[in-house]
Parts: sequence; structure tokens; C-alpha cells
Amino acid sequence: MINWFSEFLDRASEHLATRKGLLPLIGIGLIILNFLLASFLPSDWFIVRTNLFLHLGLIVALFGQMLAWAL
Repeated sequence: MINWFSEFLDRASEHLATRKGLLPLIGIGLIILNFLLASFLPSDWFIVRTNLFLHLGLIVALFGQMLAWAL
């Protein structure tokens, strides 16, 4: 299990090293998706009520910024 995770991290870091802006762009896309869903869906839906994509997008964007700075 640990070998698989280690190999996954190695492959992911090599892939993301050349695409430093990919994770922040995905995060921004999730934030925009949250805005669109909140505008068009009823307010009693779980995704709209909790702002799930907003929080997930913020985490992905910040993680992408930290990873791009480290690589």
C-alpha cells in the first residue's frame, strides 16, 4: 500500500511540475461552478447549502499554489 502511494506521489509530482497552474485553475473552476449552482439550484440542496464546491475549490487552489511554489 505504501509503495503504491509513493509511486503515485512521484508520478503526480512529475506531471504537475510542468503544469504548475493546473491545480489553481481547477480550484477557480470549482469556485465558479459553486457560484453557478447556487444561482440556479434551490437553496435546500446539500451542495448549495454547504457551499461544497466553494470550499473544495479553495482547498485545491491553495494546495496547487503551495505545490507550485515547492516545485
